[in-house]
Amino acid sequence: MSYSQDVIRIETLDLSLGEYDWGFARERSAEIAAHFEAAQKQKPALWNGRVLLMHKREIADAILRGQYFETDFANFMALRDFGFPDRSVANCFALGVLQGSDGGYVLGIMGGHTMNAGKIYFPGGTPDPSDLVGSRVDLELSVRREVQEETGLAPSDFDIDAGWHCVPGQSLIALLKPMRARETAEQLRARIMDHIASEEEPELAGAAIVRSLADLNDKMPAFVQTFFRTIYF
Repeated sequence: MSYSQDVIRIETLDLSLGEYDWGFARERSAEIAAHFEAAQKQKPALWNGRVLLMHKREIADAILRGQYFETDFANFMALRDFGFPDRSVANCFALGVLQGSDGGYVLGIMGGHTMNAGKIYFPGGTPDPSDLVGSRVDLELSVRREVQEETGLAPSDFDIDAGWHCVPGQSLIALLKPMRARETAEQLRARIMDHIASEEEPELAGAAIVRSLADLNDKMPAFVQTFFRTIYF
């Protein structure tokens, strides 16, 4: 998946949930079910819960407007694994850019039982129905919840930016929330590792620190590398 070389500043999100007849999921349902069954045999912890994907979006005047619809995780996984054949649908997700007081950034290393095993990126993920406030999709709520669940770090541990950095792609839209801690990156990493050790089935396998371009590697998705190369280094 390629991304724009630009990182866009977003000040306001206007995101809602609506009805959508997703042809990809309907027309390829048997293929999708077989694909998920095979994946679940490899990773039994995979769960076919509900997620929110975006089918309308517009960015203008530092505002992202969009409409989500609810679908099965299996449909989302197939969309990704089949190479995003339906370009009208995007995964628009929120991640917390955790920065220590010393300037270092802390990223999560995804656990082996997850869909993105071994990948290294900021904590967060695809929104789900728990991120709904009425018919509004609240990604501010999503990112704070996901960061705390994955890392054990609370929103009160950070000074949280009101806006977002957006790395836009055709099928993936990464919304990155700057979260600056009063502890160093190493201290944050140590707390995350303690949290992982206390969990029966943690989402993360570990945490990595980025201080320069030299710390980037091919386990980091394109949007992570674009973010660092464009904004900070």
